[in-house]
Amino acid sequence: MEVRDSNGALLQENDNVTLIKDLKVKGTSTTLKRGMLVKGIHLTDNPDEVECRVEKVKGLVLRTEFLKKA
Repeated sequence: MEVRDSNGALLQENDNVTLIKDLKVKGTSTTLKRGMLVKGIHLTDNPDEVECRVEKVKGLVLRTEFLKKA
């Protein structure tokens, strides 16, 4: 299974990615800003989603269409 970012670059376990769009996190008042670096992503069974940990939010699932490889 290949997981690709918004630019088509291949993502692997523990890669670092950057957000390309401001994202509101459901259930919290947190907004993730464009350009934020997310370290150590975890691949899921769905090739369109990755799991990560940012600031105070653990187990956050992000869609790969909003990420680019750092």
